[in-house]
Amino acid sequence: MNASGDRGLERIIGTVLRVGVGASSICLVAGVLLFFAGVGAIASPLLQTGIVILLATPVARVVVSVAQYVGERDWTFTTLTVVVLVELLASVVAALVFHRKL
Repeated sequence: MNASGDRGLERIIGTVLRVGVGASSICLVAGVLLFFAGVGAIASPLLQTGIVILLATPVARVVVSVAQYVGERDWTFTTLTVVVLVELLASVVAALVFHRKL
């Protein structure tokens, strides 16, 4: 990967992280405000959405990295990043499976 490729990847990842954290923050703040305003029926889904977006943001970052590395044909980093993505997804599946058993 060359220097311009590094900067492009950093720019895209920065955008993904800013959008994810921003969207999550908006949902969480709106949910908290609605909760304290006594509108719990609307607040709860907003709070849950904010948490899901916040948790999905690092996964989106890894997906963007995989796409970038594939595009650059950098197979070493593609492989390593796919391993990280599989581990992240496996942890989500494990959490869902164990949660249903409780």
